[in-house]
Amino acid sequence: MPAIVPTTLLLIASNVFMTFAWYAHLRNLGHRPWYVAAIASWGIALFEYLLQVPANRIGYTELSLGQLKILQEAITLAVFVPFAVWYMGKPLKLDYLWAALCMVGAVYFMFRGE
Repeated sequence: MPAIVPTTLLLIASNVFMTFAWYAHLRNLGHRPWYVAAIASWGIALFEYLLQVPANRIGYTELSLGQLKILQEAITLAVFVPFAVWYMGKPLKLDYLWAALCMVGAVYFMFRGE
């Protein structure tokens, strides 16, 4: 199996945890002091790191550092949009499409043959 497959799957799972760590407290802990949200976010982020570190180690066996980074950024956007719409109740905007198209361009340039 090419390294990009487990890398991508681990990065998707990692980004789900990280998105919740970064933003879910805005909905769930808005009435609590910031340090409570920070502690809860750190707890969630631990699971993100348990997935992200192996993802990058596996991916770096076949991908460049730049490819790993742009893959992670594209996955972040793909995870964030459904989170924003379904979990946070934000409207689906055309701006997400434009951002995704820019990201597709970035992926193209990082993965094209030298």
